[in-house]
Amino acid sequence: MTSSTAPLTPTTEPQAGKTNLLGLSPVKLEQFFADLGEKRFRVKQVLQWIHQRGVADFAQMTDLSKGLREKLERVAEIRPPEMVSQHESSDGTRKWLVRLDGGESVEMVFIPEKDRGTLCVSSQIGCALDCSFCATGKQGFNRNLSAAEIIGQLWIAVKSFGGFEPGVDRIVSNVVMMGMGEPLMNFDNVIDAMTLMMEDCAYGLSKRRVTLSTAGVVPEIDRLADFTDVSLAISLHAPNNALRNELVPINRKYPVETLVASARNYLSRLPDTHRKVTVEYTLMDHINDRPEHARELVELLKDLPCKINLIPFNPFPNSGYQRVSGNALHRFRDILQGAGYTVTVRTTRGDDIAAACGQLAGAFNDKTRRKERYEQRYLQQAEQPVRMIGMVE
Repeated sequence: MTSSTAPLTPTTEPQAGKTNLLGLSPVKLEQFFADLGEKRFRVKQVLQWIHQRGVADFAQMTDLSKGLREKLERVAEIRPPEMVSQHESSDGTRKWLVRLDGGESVEMVFIPEKDRGTLCVSSQIGCALDCSFCATGKQGFNRNLSAAEIIGQLWIAVKSFGGFEPGVDRIVSNVVMMGMGEPLMNFDNVIDAMTLMMEDCAYGLSKRRVTLSTAGVVPEIDRLADFTDVSLAISLHAPNNALRNELVPINRKYPVETLVASARNYLSRLPDTHRKVTVEYTLMDHINDRPEHARELVELLKDLPCKINLIPFNPFPNSGYQRVSGNALHRFRDILQGAGYTVTVRTTRGDDIAAACGQLAGAFNDKTRRKERYEQRYLQQAEQPVRMIGMVE
């Protein structure tokens, strides 16, 4: 494991009255230039300077007139978040701690694989939801990230790998909105950031290579297709309402059948009829890993075009859960495959630097005091037997 604390970006604060162009979608950037009395072609030029060349200084944008550059210096800025530190796992996974406006921090993770390089991006400082098996959820919640703070994570990752330099191959080929936070509870900023990810004049990622993962904010899934056609993943983790109510509390508002129907409706509105939803299912020992759970899952998903990603639980302090056993995982997978589902098992990556799925925490002030309550509850229950929800006697 290696670590570094050398910043990639200056530690600047927002400048009063200046618009941060980093997070403006093409439509919003066009309106910005229209308000300045500038032509539409400026949008393409500035997008390419920011997102394809990694330039944050207007003075270096040599195909803009001197007068425009001076005007932009007065009214605008290009200000990515500050990279505080980066840690590299023994398996090549890289995790960054990124400081945002106000001094709070989030984490993002890059996972290298043979055929892709996936960046896991955060959308909130903490998480407004309270999934019982997620380290982020137990840290509480502070605020939503701006579009600039979301796309800025990709900007930092590309820059750190030299990806803005001429002739350097693209390292980040996929982006997943699976970091800290629930993306659909920060809908507008996430949409703007994903639009930039797929914009030809910016990062040019395919819609199949940008994935939004949600715990089930059904009203936002229902309107998602009005704005984008990115790949959709649903964090399911349980095949019935009783168990999911315990693991993923938002299920009490939007039951599992409603979530699956909403995901199916999203697919039906896409022009590509061959798309599938990814169903994410974190397996925990004696919680949701029994054969009957697998059979329930088969029945629940029978009308949803999907592939299933099984995720062995990654432990973190005071979680109360244990990683699924190898035998239980294989048995669960075999039942799903026997029913005709495409099933992958997510390889645990970066757990030696707390960068594995469900382990991201960041550093921030919890406005909900949830972290404090969890710590108090853990101390109170430390000497009591662990209640195994969903356990089959």
